[in-house]
Amino acid sequence: MSRPGRLNATLRGLWRQLTSMRTALVLLFLLALAAIPGSLLPQRNVSIERVNEWYTDYPQLAPVVDRLGGFDVYASPWFSAIYLLLFVSLLGCLIPRLRDHLQSLRAAPPDAPRRLSRMPRYAGDRTAAGAPAEAAAALHTRLRSRRWRSVVRSHDDGTVTVSAEKGYLKETGNLLMHFAMVAVLLGVGLGGWYGWHGNRLVVAGEETRFCNALDQYDEYGLGQRVGADDLPDFCFMLTDFEADFTERGLPTRFLAHAEVRENDEPFRPVEFTVNAPLRLDGASVYLLGHGYAPILRYTDRFDHSQTITVPFFTMEPLGSAEGLAAFPDANVDPDGARDSSLQVAFEGIYLPTAPTDLETMNEMVEAGIAPSSRHPQEQDPVVALAPYRGDLGIDAGTPQSVWMLNRDQIDTGALRQVDDPRFLGVGDSVTLDDGTTLEFLGTEQWITLSVRHDPGEPVVLAGAIVLMAGLVTSLSGRRRRVWFRLAGAGRGSRVEAGGLPRSDYPGFADEFIGLVNDLVPGDAARPELVTRST
Repeated sequence: MSRPGRLNATLRGLWRQLTSMRTALVLLFLLALAAIPGSLLPQRNVSIERVNEWYTDYPQLAPVVDRLGGFDVYASPWFSAIYLLLFVSLLGCLIPRLRDHLQSLRAAPPDAPRRLSRMPRYAGDRTAAGAPAEAAAALHTRLRSRRWRSVVRSHDDGTVTVSAEKGYLKETGNLLMHFAMVAVLLGVGLGGWYGWHGNRLVVAGEETRFCNALDQYDEYGLGQRVGADDLPDFCFMLTDFEADFTERGLPTRFLAHAEVRENDEPFRPVEFTVNAPLRLDGASVYLLGHGYAPILRYTDRFDHSQTITVPFFTMEPLGSAEGLAAFPDANVDPDGARDSSLQVAFEGIYLPTAPTDLETMNEMVEAGIAPSSRHPQEQDPVVALAPYRGDLGIDAGTPQSVWMLNRDQIDTGALRQVDDPRFLGVGDSVTLDDGTTLEFLGTEQWITLSVRHDPGEPVVLAGAIVLMAGLVTSLSGRRRRVWFRLAGAGRGSRVEAGGLPRSDYPGFADEFIGLVNDLVPGDAARPELVTRST
């Protein structure tokens, strides 16, 4: 064989290996394995802060992981190679099967074997009215009415055969199921390339409205082919929130009232709920959570007041929440001198419905018992805040939690608690040891939003629906064939029938018996059956 011939033979062999179902299953398994690092390692497009933490915690290992694509798994060359090979393998396997299936659908059922008695199912000694051609035409019509594909053939010896076939939906379902898997993979790939998402906590009020920009989100993730300039232009402002609960505290309804602006249009009012997201310029806005944000006013030693609205994180179903109110710019001298050791923060809990009176709750706190809310709806809101004074560690420039104090600052003594926490009702205030005061003015409501755009979502949904339809069709479809041979002369025709299941079908014997008895009734109550291993 010449060199080009050997090369062509090698390429054909490689193509047959690539497009085999075994290779497709191996590649699917490899794809699942390749996705594991993306779940275990922080991804750069999801959380760059966690990637930076890896570089800090593992300075020698992190560069190696980065060079191997560990922090960008789904954009790495090796993951893309497996993904593309899986696509090629599936399509190379399915397209020939589709071509063969279409040819089978157009082809006529094969002629009856010479000896029907050797078929797994056989019935003989039957008589049909009319000449063979006439009786065969009647059989053909009745088979077609039962949705059998049938054909009539005349032979030189005077016999007439009727061939019928049924159950092509099984292979149709198989092909639909596998093409649907390709569609799901394609949809996931589209979402990974062109999708994006962002999460944001929004407090009610005009001053906390946000626009669709990366620096406005608390957390975000971009697809591999999406940049910051590709995000649609819209702004969102929460105006009110309605939450209904049963007497036992179970939620029955959440309804957010907001105003939105798309592109250069004016703001317009909208409403949305948990199961009915808001649609904005191709993006879907989902309602994820809800809580309360106490409004606190702190007056420092120079009689300067600062008012902040601080979201408190809900800890349990009845609404008890915890949070942190920090005043890093407190106690700044009127001449501008700033002492970082006089920064102030308050850490504590918020209860939307107090379980008892303030005095009793304060006694419980002194005894080391933490009261909890008795209902998630705001009926009698109270807060208990422990004051801390010192260096909050904010000036160091390192990221810190907005929900709790920096424990390293407390452990080193740079930040210390200056008083015990005390419960305050709306309008109450507490005076600290240095004469400064903290007032609880009320609350605002907050919600957490998830803004998402996934162009592959409709493709994945359609693929999943078709996959389930194909699976059901494949499991319920059963390929089988039956033949009838008619011979004789005059007004009657001798008939023998044979049947062959093309797939595992335990009920074929009963179906064959019923079909023969209905189409060619005999003298016997049941036709003669011959069962053989196929």
